[in-house]
Order: sequence, then structure tokens, then C-alpha cells
Amino acid sequence: MKFFISLLITILLSVGVALAQTPASNALKLPPYKKVTLSNGMTVLLMEQHEVPFISFNMRIKAGSTSDPAGKEGLAAMTADLMRKGTKNRTADQIASQLEGVGIGLSFDAAQDYTSAQSEMLKKDLDLMLDVFYDVLTNSTFPQAEVEKLQKLSISSIKEAKDDAQSAIRRYYNAYLFGNHPYSRPTSGDEKSLASITRDDIVKFYNSYYGPANIILSVAGDFSTPDMEKILTSRFGQWDKKTTSPTKLTEPTAFKGKKLLLIDKPDTTQTFFMIGNVGVSRTNPDRVGIEIINTLFGVRFTSLLNSELRIKTGLTYGARSSFAENQVPGPFAISTYTQNATTEQAIDLALEILNRLHEKGITEDQLKSTKAYIKGQFAPDALESSFQLAAVLTDLEFSGLDQEEINQFFAKIDAFTLADAQKIIKQYFPKENLVFVLIGKSEEVAKVAKKYAPQLDNKQISQDGFK
Repeated sequence: MKFFISLLITILLSVGVALAQTPASNALKLPPYKKVTLSNGMTVLLMEQHEVPFISFNMRIKAGSTSDPAGKEGLAAMTADLMRKGTKNRTADQIASQLEGVGIGLSFDAAQDYTSAQSEMLKKDLDLMLDVFYDVLTNSTFPQAEVEKLQKLSISSIKEAKDDAQSAIRRYYNAYLFGNHPYSRPTSGDEKSLASITRDDIVKFYNSYYGPANIILSVAGDFSTPDMEKILTSRFGQWDKKTTSPTKLTEPTAFKGKKLLLIDKPDTTQTFFMIGNVGVSRTNPDRVGIEIINTLFGVRFTSLLNSELRIKTGLTYGARSSFAENQVPGPFAISTYTQNATTEQAIDLALEILNRLHEKGITEDQLKSTKAYIKGQFAPDALESSFQLAAVLTDLEFSGLDQEEINQFFAKIDAFTLADAQKIIKQYFPKENLVFVLIGKSEEVAKVAKKYAPQLDNKQISQDGFK
């Protein structure tokens, strides 16, 4: 599963984008592209990039784990994973043989707000890729044997994740933080929900959400825009229009006060913890400023968190902070891990750094270096990968943003001031209202946990589910 997407810099870095900088203005500039809406409602974005003879496809179906029915968590993920497992015209082996025989990749992955599909091929293999891709997208059959096989593998994967606290803690954190909101649902499901999913559930999910009006398709690479528009209109335009619509989400409510969940993992010698609250959405108007402060606070190696918790004290191998910017506000979290014996020291220090951020703010030198760090992630002479650019186009369209999100990015960084920083810290970095999730050996850390919140909840990691 992909991370989940985010502020502009986070998105660009997560897909490795290095957009061109205009030397005269020292600014990022997204290459031109064309938007087309097919008669069946499908949105198509086309960007020519002729440096290498590759063509990249990036698709978003507007349905992810937030569209899973209650008790069927993991349904969107299972549906995505089964898309290549057989169609009315091809078996799973035939799909794999045709694509992999010429080095074409095709994958489907479910996230919280959407399901994505990606493919990249040499220009000469476009027709073959489109034949298979269209067949997979419109004619998947979800064979019962493949459903049962995936179901067993998925349940086993959940159990393996719980053996690795670092893999499991975010799922517990989201479940505890978001309560009954759809963002509390694990995208991959849990032991109980996965066992309840049937082939009929998968077919119903597919029929409900996999339709042209619910899809954004971005194509970037070595092609002529008029020619590609004709090809895609001919191919995808024949897909019958279906009644599909995205899941509408209400905004989650931030928790007031403090609460703590301790998940007992008796065999662990380390405590993994996350601290935070509900954060911001992808389109938050302060997103660039939030990214600047968060980069300084907990993203780069020399961030305030990592400098104190790793570099100076050696309490951990890494500490960070993150905002998951989704359709509606996702989680903000400080996360790290430490030895059981230093749990209290590490949590105290993390909270001290957060308080220091509020009380002392940041300096002009810190702001200047952080701006330079963020802008420095974009090499002016780096090749613009068609795969990466297609992903950016899809994200912008899905989020309701346009090219100015990128074209004005450096200007917004430059305009950000110390006065802006104080406002961002006060509004978006919670200090008094905090949710704590710890995975550790309760026998050794339970007494420590009690000091951080009046509400203390407990769970055994051996219990089914994440709630």
C-alpha cells in the first residue's frame, strides 16, 4: 500500500518528483498538459514528455477503505489486489505472461480515499498494454479460488504485522484517534473483517465504484496529445457509463483533552509510541507553511525531534512528525521508539520539544535553512520522469487543485515569515489536546503511561482487530 498523500512537498517527494526549475525565476513549473472528459464521464489528463520512449499511466478510482462497509474493512484492498487475477478473456497467468513478457508493470493498490493503478511501458508496447489494461479494468471476474487464497494471505499478513510493532502501531493509532470515523478503518482490514469478506462483497464493491465517471486517468510520456486523445477516447469511451459516485466524508473531530492506549506486547524490549491528534486536509490553505514548520520540527535528519532524541541523546534510531493530508483532515503524529527502560525519558523529551516549539518558536536562521532544505529537494537539471509526473497530475485533479499548486510553490515558501510560523505552530501543532498510543511490555511501562493522560485504555496485541 502507498502512503498516504499529503501536502505538495510530501507528495512530490513520496513519488520522487524532480520538476524543472526555471533558472530566471528559480521557480518550479509544471509542464503543460491537456484535460479531456470522455462522454461516459471519465477524466483524462495528457502530458507529453519526449526525453525517453516511455509512456506512464496513473489512475485513481474514487473509492478506498473509506468506502468499505462497517465490518468489511479490507474490502477495497482485496478488490484491488484481485484485479489482475483473471478476466472474461484472460487467466491470471495469461495476464502476467503478456505484460511481464515485455516488461510492462501493472498494479492496483487501495489507500484510504481512493484506489490507484499504475503502469509504465515502452512506447512500442502501448497497444498491448491498453488491451490488457482495459480488459482487467472492465472484465475482472474475481475467481473464487483467488478470493480464498488472498483472504488467507491477508489474514496471515495482519498477524505478521502485529509481530512487528513498527508496522502495526499506525493502524492502532488511527483506530484510537478517529473512533467511528472511516479513517479509523485499517486499509488492509483485520483478522475478523477479512474473514467475513465474500466474493459477492467484492463483486458488489467493484460494480459500485469501478466505473468511468468515478475515474481519473493521467498519461505522461512519449506521445502526441491529439493521437493519444483519439486512442483513449476509442478505447475507454466504449466503457458503458455506470452510476458511481465517490464516498462523501464528514470531517473528523479533534480529541479534546488527553487519552492513552497501551497495547501490551509481552515479548518486546522496546516501546513504540505515537502522539498527536487530528491534523489537516490536503487542501488546507496553510499547507505550505505547515510543511515548512513540520520539516523543521520532525522531517529532516537535523529536525528538532531527531536532533534531540537520536543525535544528542541516542534514545532512538529515529524520531519524526507527520501530517497525512487526505480528503478531510487526517492524523498528525509524533512517532518514534526506544528501549523499555527509557520510555518515560523519550516521551518526556518529545513533549518537551513540542512545548519548546510553542514557547520559543523558531529563529530566522532555522526558517532560512528549512526553506533552503525544502527547495533543495528539487534538482534543476533532474529528468522529469513520466511515471512521476503522471502521479502528480492525478493527485492534483483528485484534490481539486491545478498547476498553480506547483508553479507557486517556491513563491509561497519565500513569502513565509516568522510571524506566519507562530500562527502555524499555535493552530496546527497540538500541545494540550493529545492522543497517545504505545505498544510495549505493559509489565514494564504501564506505570509510566499513567502520567500522560487521565484516560488510560488497554489492549493485548494478541486480540483480534485494532480497536
